[in-house]
Amino acid sequence: MADDDPKHSQLIRLYLERDGHQVLTVGDGRAALEQARARRPDLVVLDVMMPLVDGLDVCRILRAESNVAILLVTARSSENDMLLGLDIGADDYLTKPVSPRELTARIRALLRRTGATDGPSSVLTVGGLEVDAGRFEVRVNGEPVILTAKEFGIVELLAREPGRVFTRGQIIDKTFGFEQEVSERTVDAHVVNLRRKIEANPAEPRYVQTVYGRGYRMAEQ
Repeated sequence: MADDDPKHSQLIRLYLERDGHQVLTVGDGRAALEQARARRPDLVVLDVMMPLVDGLDVCRILRAESNVAILLVTARSSENDMLLGLDIGADDYLTKPVSPRELTARIRALLRRTGATDGPSSVLTVGGLEVDAGRFEVRVNGEPVILTAKEFGIVELLAREPGRVFTRGQIIDKTFGFEQEVSERTVDAHVVNLRRKIEANPAEPRYVQTVYGRGYRMAEQ
């Protein structure tokens, strides 16, 4: 957890350790990058406003290097700020003041989705797309693709039932869990990012297809 407020960090750390997690806290973005690279954690909680390197830059750098789950915490509450955070690779976004109980629940849900608390499962294959839920890995034509936890959740959901159309509401229910304030626009933003990573031509998607007026489906291949 990276936060330049030591009292807040200590409070959150106590809640997370009580929930069974091992927690390392740092006070600036540079230390967050160093420790994330050295320790390879299952999840990183980033405060956006930090000295040396801010949370958004840390998020952008970590996402380019790994598929670690990332949760951003910030005082900025506009929808544009949230979408920016998701666009650069964050898996979830909380605005201050943060409830320690809600943060703990969000972390628990993210770890479930990333497979950090799940057992092995079969590899889903659709054409050249492989979705390995047990390893939290996606490959396109044999090449690994780094996805966020939300992107992975969406592609796994669709790949389990190729051809089935999922509404945006169903995608929210099945991949965002308890999160109450998730808009359909947020789902669309994740799908746009997902297509950039797995489609040869995102404008003409081969895998994740839009069914206008309904939602999204995985192509039957």
